[in-house]
Amino acid sequence: MTDIRFDEAGDRVLLRAGDAALAEYVFRPDHPTYESPRPYLSPIRTLGSELVSLYRPHDHVWHKGVAWSLPVVGDENFWGGPTFVRGEGYVQLPNNGEQRHVAFASDDVTDAATPAGVPTGTARVVERLEWITQAGEAIFDEERTLAASVLDDDAWLLGFATRLTNTTDRPIPIGSPTTRGRENAGYGGLFWRGPRSFTGGRLLAPGVAGGDELRGTRAPWMGFSGRHDETDTASTIVMIDDPANLQHPPQWFARSEDFACLCPAPFFSEEHVVEPGASLVLRYGVVIADGESDPERAARLADAAAARLPDLLGAP
Repeated sequence: MTDIRFDEAGDRVLLRAGDAALAEYVFRPDHPTYESPRPYLSPIRTLGSELVSLYRPHDHVWHKGVAWSLPVVGDENFWGGPTFVRGEGYVQLPNNGEQRHVAFASDDVTDAATPAGVPTGTARVVERLEWITQAGEAIFDEERTLAASVLDDDAWLLGFATRLTNTTDRPIPIGSPTTRGRENAGYGGLFWRGPRSFTGGRLLAPGVAGGDELRGTRAPWMGFSGRHDETDTASTIVMIDDPANLQHPPQWFARSEDFACLCPAPFFSEEHVVEPGASLVLRYGVVIADGESDPERAARLADAAAARLPDLLGAP
């Protein structure tokens, strides 16, 4: 069984499998307000050391590897950049909020990564965060879980869970640019941005491979297979949506032609209201695999991840 662990290092937590560095989770980012500062995972690597994430691309500097990002939270923006306004398009508003790290469940992240009940060969950390608007109002408390496990010789699994609790005295609707009037732009949620060299790669879904025409598809999982510069090798990302999640199976915001991205988007075409004191719980798996994939291999990876995820993340 490959040893896998989290090690804290200043403003970030390092995920390691043996001697290999698989990912960095930056929990205290140093970004301008315009980018809606929030924790993110980047760089992210396969077990074969290929880089499968992109950080602050010039076209969307608020894209950062894998991050939990919401563009429409009432009138607030926790995605970064301008906000889509019906009838006006994208407008830069004073509404770029921040997801602020409060604490990990343990002062010692290494100990917190292997609490009682976590299966051997896996690691887990639990984090508390506050969501603060640009005007300084705290609107959500969040409990976030990151977990990881090696699936086989060429694939590992990242687990992500969030519990968002409304701490205000008013309902907060969460939506997307599509719910505000922009067609087929339902992004928002756990968002992955892939390397530049993945542009033009293949989107994978149950029984089908394609490109941007798959955006908006409902599916329990979706994948992306792309190639790397320099090594001319391929890697695959497969994201899975937990069956208990809102809007399961979700619509997917996915792109290939302009850049590589995947996002299971529970608020793609319908807003969800979080009432005062209520919580929204969502859970996801992200498989990071070496090698090119077709829909059949992606389905096998998704099945393996779905079987592992309940033990990996623990009880909702």
